[in-house]
Amino acid sequence: MKMEITQKRENPLFERTEVYFTIDHNGESTPGRNAVAEEVAKQLKSNRKCVVVDSIDSVYGRGMSKGYAKVYKSTEAALKYDREHLLKRNGIEAPKYEAPKAEE
Repeated sequence: MKMEITQKRENPLFERTEVYFTIDHNGESTPGRNAVAEEVAKQLKSNRKCVVVDSIDSVYGRGMSKGYAKVYKSTEAALKYDREHLLKRNGIEAPKYEAPKAEE
């Protein structure tokens, strides 16, 4: 899998960098969301938990895919601004707090 970032745009309002990429995976299957997120994080020198892969679309008849990902400044920013189902798909979940139970 060889990834090339084709477009990168800063979005300070949502505390993120928006990235469009192209993946060359000739002779292989389309890479999974987790592998793509790790590669984006590596190329942008970010934490894996701050990367949300929005879409990966295969180009018909070629070993190539195009996609869109968002790299947040922090995990808290991702939890605050992104949609819940996308966060769940990318393995980013809010810490769960349980209220202490009152004894009777």
